[in-house]
Amino acid sequence: MNILAFIPARAGSKRVPNKNLLPLKGKPLIAYTIEAALKAQRVTRIIVSTDSEEIAAVARTHGAEVPFLRPAEIAQSDSTEMQFFTHALDWLLVHEGYSPDLLVLLYPTSPFRKSASIDAAIEKMLGHPEADSLRSIRLCNEHPYKMWVEEGGYLQPLVKKTDKNSHTLSYQLLPKTYIQNASIYITRPRTIREKGSPTGDVIIPFVMDEFESVDINTPLDFRIADLMADGL
Repeated sequence: MNILAFIPARAGSKRVPNKNLLPLKGKPLIAYTIEAALKAQRVTRIIVSTDSEEIAAVARTHGAEVPFLRPAEIAQSDSTEMQFFTHALDWLLVHEGYSPDLLVLLYPTSPFRKSASIDAAIEKMLGHPEADSLRSIRLCNEHPYKMWVEEGGYLQPLVKKTDKNSHTLSYQLLPKTYIQNASIYITRPRTIREKGSPTGDVIIPFVMDEFESVDINTPLDFRIADLMADGL
């Protein structure tokens, strides 16, 4: 099967400037994701989608393909997965006649995901032909039952329950809730084409631990990741 690892890496990060190329223990952040994809047994091709010649050069040095540069209009802070997926699928089909069976989205902000996890997620997706997509998740550290919104100067629970004491219960008594962790998202091209969405309607979970779920989006995240990398 054609299983494409797809790594989006735009240049204009605002919270952490030049984030994708920042050195983590002497290696560009994006290199960790490329290397994990290269070691994954089920991945057959690795492409980086970027608007930056500098990122493209680093990506190629570490073993990824960069067959195109992403247009500036879909390399903004509010650009969506749908936009860069559609651009890549269209470009590859028109210029190479290539269409993957699965798209494995790997954000470079998750440097600690393991190759074995990428393979396990792909195997799970292949075992569910009914699924439109797979999303990697982790247990929530902050439970939605304990979240509030302000309305007219007063607090109201974000999740309204008939039991008004739900927000006072210990975590052990609350239902397990998960949050997507930006580590491994898998979708089928037909989900993009036919449903106009990277997720579709039938989504299967892939649970990951906190270590592999690290997602670098702030300077503090980067400092924590740098400390965590000491144990690698």
